[in-house]
Amino acid sequence: MNNNKIRVAITHGSTNGIGYELIFKAFEETDMFEFCTPIIYGSPKVAAYHSKALGIKDNFTIINDASAAQDGKLNIIPAVDEEIKVEMGIPSSDATLAAVKALDRVITDYKDGLFDVLVCAPADKGEAHVGGFDFPRRAKYIEQCIGEGKKAQSLLINEDMRMALMTDEISLKDVPAAITSHDIIEQVAILFTTLRRDMRVSNPRIAVLALNPVDGKAEGKEETEAIVPAIQKLADAGVNVFGPYQADLFFQQGDYYHFDAILAMYHDQGLAPFKTLHPDNNVRYLGGLPLVATAPDLSPCYDIAGQGVADPTPLRHAIYAAIDGFRNRRAYDEPLANPLPKLYHEKKDDSEKVRFSIPKKHENAIKERLGNRPAPAAKAQESNGKEQ
Repeated sequence: MNNNKIRVAITHGSTNGIGYELIFKAFEETDMFEFCTPIIYGSPKVAAYHSKALGIKDNFTIINDASAAQDGKLNIIPAVDEEIKVEMGIPSSDATLAAVKALDRVITDYKDGLFDVLVCAPADKGEAHVGGFDFPRRAKYIEQCIGEGKKAQSLLINEDMRMALMTDEISLKDVPAAITSHDIIEQVAILFTTLRRDMRVSNPRIAVLALNPVDGKAEGKEETEAIVPAIQKLADAGVNVFGPYQADLFFQQGDYYHFDAILAMYHDQGLAPFKTLHPDNNVRYLGGLPLVATAPDLSPCYDIAGQGVADPTPLRHAIYAAIDGFRNRRAYDEPLANPLPKLYHEKKDDSEKVRFSIPKKHENAIKERLGNRPAPAAKAQESNGKEQ
């Protein structure tokens, strides 16, 4: 395998959804193989079933280990051993279990360094019940497995906007209690680093939205006690963060064009305007973790599964975003990996003797120029000694 190509691991998602259709269609474009080597974590039998049902040419190669992936091929690893009943367009526990097992296998291979970036095909949201316990949401699971103590941050991105959420997947009534200065600073810090490291924004400008707009001004309890103090601390630390902005005016007036990213306080506040302004081809980007991971902003789309009408563009965009993130991160980290050693050692000594003394080699040179007469500093020290 050509090590210059990015090794892209792709999980197959829900086996009853559009995952395989997106994958097959995305790599019908042979140009995709020019800059990446795809490794599909799924089931060869399920892949063959989808291929036949959709009338798409069966063009994948089965491998048992990611290290055996071939350039120019759609490589597939059997991540699910048992038989899976495929019922296109119908949510099922088997389909969700297959998605979970593919993700579990891909995490194991990442720890062994067998691929570079991860792209996840659409799967059902919410917790799955696997082996008698609740399997957490995808982002949380990846964070728990490889986060090394770091927190994941899910960004919704496209060519014009990047949106992060202060709170997500919690009840609206619980949002105010979840907004603290500490957490805002933490989320902005993750966002700031992701923008600089993964997206090549050298000096990011970040907008923070308000929670409680009152008479056109953000002056509720959360603003005065948490949001404004957090913004001030971040600004004092040199981060270009601004706000809090009233959400409706912020989007209505087009203020979002002036920022590299936005931090919304809760799910609907951020994603409703984002998807209204940009309904198609959005990508979920998982920031803050060692692994670059993306996904198309799609559900399994059961209503069109098996009909051959799914558009692969969002998956291609997710692959592009993952590859760009990986390359940008590598370029950002490379100069910092082996810093030059110090060429000198500072010695701090406040004594007058050291401060005004002349190095020996310079003193000898001065003596030669003065005909072996004492150098000025040396003469001054000698006079002081006689007075004593």
